[in-house]
Amino acid sequence: MNFLIKILFLISRLPLKVLYIFSDVMFFLNYYFVGYRKKVITQNLRNSFPDKSEEEIRKIKKKFYRNFSDYLVETIKSFSISETESRVRMQHINQELFHEAKAEGKNIILLAGHVFNWEWINALAKVIPQKHSHPVYRKVNSDFWENQMKKVRNKFGNEALEANEVIMNIFRSKNDGSSAYMFVADQTPHVAHVNYGLDFLNQRTPAFIGYDKLATRMDLVFIYCEMKKVKRGYYQVNYHRIYPDGEKFVEHEVVKKFHKLLENTLHKRPDNYLWSHRKWKYKDSIKTFDSEKI
Repeated sequence: MNFLIKILFLISRLPLKVLYIFSDVMFFLNYYFVGYRKKVITQNLRNSFPDKSEEEIRKIKKKFYRNFSDYLVETIKSFSISETESRVRMQHINQELFHEAKAEGKNIILLAGHVFNWEWINALAKVIPQKHSHPVYRKVNSDFWENQMKKVRNKFGNEALEANEVIMNIFRSKNDGSSAYMFVADQTPHVAHVNYGLDFLNQRTPAFIGYDKLATRMDLVFIYCEMKKVKRGYYQVNYHRIYPDGEKFVEHEVVKKFHKLLENTLHKRPDNYLWSHRKWKYKDSIKTFDSEKI
């Protein structure tokens, strides 16, 4: 395994324009021959966009495979990418929101979706005034890859936290505006924890609601991360503060508002989402379904 990580690290040192040649090859093989999760991707797109024609679905799927191949080589590049290059390739819009939260003395919960390339948001730690920046990740079965991905997420001064420990960490930490927690918030809950679901992209969708407990119990700032692929190798993330309708968030309010914002993003740029993600596999296990349109 040490040999493998050395090889990956050496590959990651290659310029992105070289790595994108590998991406082109992967796209060609995957789209025309291998068809990675082709049935899952096609069904997800058909269900999410029932008004689109088969030709439109085909075009989105083809663009997805291109973006997915870029995402894979960009993730490898994350092993060695410098802070300078990362900040050039990922532009952060509306940074004043972080200064406002700092002035208000409130910690931040960042909510992103599986929109390419969410992995490159890590350099935000060098931009914001918050002292502590915590990417939240899900533990993987392989200890080797667990350690490697944690190293990637801990770059640029981040302090990565595993999903099962982050909620208690937030409750125990001082809410003083010095911390930001980055959630990829459209995770699919384990089947044993599919308690709440909503109508998202025209489908009954199990929703991860851990951060909802924070919204109703603590006075935190919630920010949606709208990812946009400007061109190959260059991204923007536009930050939008999520406000409650009343004085404070009520149960599931922030969950619904996050999914509405994400849905709007996907309608604008549908090919940049991780459609191979089996987000709807536990939809029949939802215990409480919110039928209200988001």
